Amino acid sequence: MANFAKALVMACAAAVVAAPLAAATPPAWAGFGGNAQHTARAPAGAQNFVNMHWTARVDEAPQLVGGELLIHYGSPMISALNTVLIPVKSKANGSFRVDARLGSTGALLWSQATDWTMPAHNWAPPLPAVIDAANRLYIAGAGGTLLRRASIDQPNGALSRIAFYGLGEYQTHRVAYNKAVQISTPLTADASRNIFFGFTVSGATNAGLKSGIARISLAGNGIWTSAATASGDPTMTQVAMNCAPAISNDGQTVYIAVSNGSSGYLLGLDSTTLAPKYKVALLDPASGQKAQIFNDSTASPTIGPDGDVYYGVLENPFTHNDRGWLLHFSADLTVKKTPGSFGWDNTVSIVPKALIPSYTGPSSYLLMTKYNNYYGLPNSGDGHNKIAIIDPNQAQVDPYSSATVMMDVQTILAPTQYPGEPAGAVYEWCINSAVVDAANGVVIANSEDGHVYRWNLATNTLTQSMTLNPPVPEAYTMTVIGPDGTVYVINNSTLHAIGNAP
Repeated sequence: MANFAKALVMACAAAVVAAPLAAATPPAWAGFGGNAQHTARAPAGAQNFVNMHWTARVDEAPQLVGGELLIHYGSPMISALNTVLIPVKSKANGSFRVDARLGSTGALLWSQATDWTMPAHNWAPPLPAVIDAANRLYIAGAGGTLLRRASIDQPNGALSRIAFYGLGEYQTHRVAYNKAVQISTPLTADASRNIFFGFTVSGATNAGLKSGIARISLAGNGIWTSAATASGDPTMTQVAMNCAPAISNDGQTVYIAVSNGSSGYLLGLDSTTLAPKYKVALLDPASGQKAQIFNDSTASPTIGPDGDVYYGVLENPFTHNDRGWLLHFSADLTVKKTPGSFGWDNTVSIVPKALIPSYTGPSSYLLMTKYNNYYGLPNSGDGHNKIAIIDPNQAQVDPYSSATVMMDVQTILAPTQYPGEPAGAVYEWCINSAVVDAANGVVIANSEDGHVYRWNLATNTLTQSMTLNPPVPEAYTMTVIGPDGTVYVINNSTLHAIGNAP
């Protein structure tokens, strides 16, 4: 810590002064889900799977638990000039940094360590980081602070520290804050360059912090509210672990889930003041009981083009093959709409309906989702793990329960048989958010069989694949496409950059 503090020098001693808000080319991929609505829309058409351009480790000390890699890795971020920023874990118990590599070659441009420590966890959470609309990088730091780096496309860039409860307060009581406060969700940047995130508090602080959600403005000014205050429920003790805040299309509302460690609410807060606006209890649509908010999940809200909000939860009781549910609400969270049949560790992507010309349903857009059906689980877990396109406004009877769910427009089975299981039981799709390439009408999806696949939506076929590594059971990651069409996939603790022949 001492060496890091010395390296961080001077900007930490002064208040952060905002630069004038000027027009800038936004990043190609800002962070979790690609943008503040988490729609996972690619900035360019994907290159073909011909050549492994380069690889880079995202975990230099991976820990297998029972043969499985139970850790969530942070999303790659890509600047407007095609600099790829990669969250990296360097030691078994943590120790994180962000590496900046040239998208064209993978050459290392710079590396920035952070003193962020993981909150209490089961599966290890990802390093929170995001690029704002001016292509500045924010990384979670110790004590609930953020490190901000300018000039991310250059080898050198000014670094400063920001604290949502005041930089002077942090500097005066640094040891206490470092021990008690950790950022616990991905960072989200809105169009005005405000940064939102959830944080946990596990001890006393001079500022009286309680676990909740924070907002830091472009000028470095912070506000926060506790999970209990935001929800109006004193039993709410945390923002849902790994739940990336989502911003409404008009920028006026921030959506976040809060919990008591097992169940809770989806909230809509004023994006300027964090004052409560909307609230809905998260319920299992089949049983009517409180849905489970699981700390090992990375489910985060997705905002549809019409403002509807989608959020995944785990079922209660466990009678849905651990598939969970994709809950669906109006923008003000007052109307509960038809749920989807999978959601527990999943953030849906937005699919233009035109990408499936044969589909003539009334919805203006569709959703891409993981659709695993884990083998051996009651009541009908057959291992037929799929990905799916579903219609949020059309309904069908759920094959696995008595609930009515969103209609399957089309699904596709993972291609590789899982050893030792019955015929048709295949490896899981290994994604928590999949990139949608509207230019080519495809989705890029990652599998635990060690391959990445190109799913052509018009023909409902897997038209290309590339071998990454031998099969490894692991926590889910996301797929990303860069501004030059390079495809980025994390499998077995390694980032793979794939595309056309060199």
